[in-house]
Amino acid sequence: MLIRLALALLVAAPAAAQDAKTRPPEPAAADAPGAQSGRPLDAHPATPTVPAPGPGEVRVKLVTGSGTITLDLDRAHAPLTTANFLKYVDQHRFDGTAFYRADVVDKASGLGLIQGGVKGDPKRILPPVAHEPTTRSGLAHITGTISMARLAPGTARGDFFITTGPLSSLDAHPQEAGDNAGFAAFGHVVAGMDVVHHILGAPIGPGGDGAMRGQMLAKPVRIVTVRRGG
Repeated sequence: MLIRLALALLVAAPAAAQDAKTRPPEPAAADAPGAQSGRPLDAHPATPTVPAPGPGEVRVKLVTGSGTITLDLDRAHAPLTTANFLKYVDQHRFDGTAFYRADVVDKASGLGLIQGGVKGDPKRILPPVAHEPTTRSGLAHITGTISMARLAPGTARGDFFITTGPLSSLDAHPQEAGDNAGFAAFGHVVAGMDVVHHILGAPIGPGGDGAMRGQMLAKPVRIVTVRRGG
């Protein structure tokens, strides 16, 4: 039986009413950062050679207080989810938000995910996007996948997460009972996984409801800007 990670989308006022509908949390393998998390970023990192985006991909540069994460969004296979994310990008709705959650699944390997976005801010959110399960897109939650956080299928708005390793339990599993639609993967990191691991290893503070309890960053990492290109 596959273990599920509950990636409940944090919302503002509606959050309390929605809590009962969130998926049950996966028992975490550890609640401390992995061995490769939390290391200081190199003050003078070598500049990697990043290949150009592939056909149907859109490059996005996400600048944070801990460094830059470069992503290629897969418009060819996840057109609805990619278009939704790009609306937030083009309208600068992600600017000034933060990564606020770090869920360490396996301490030894540094497996887990970081979550960020608008956090239900009514001044930033747009209408929800229709769900694109991995069974439709053909994508999967592997290392460096960007995917949408949600409550029920079709409720994703402007919160997203990035994985630090393969998490197949987040893919759609239509043979299972209950909410089996998984999460909508729509792209991958092409540069900046060191930044993702750094955020994953940041100190955890009190707070967080339901599946997110014990996973909220003590000091959220600011998302400075998110722009196309780079």
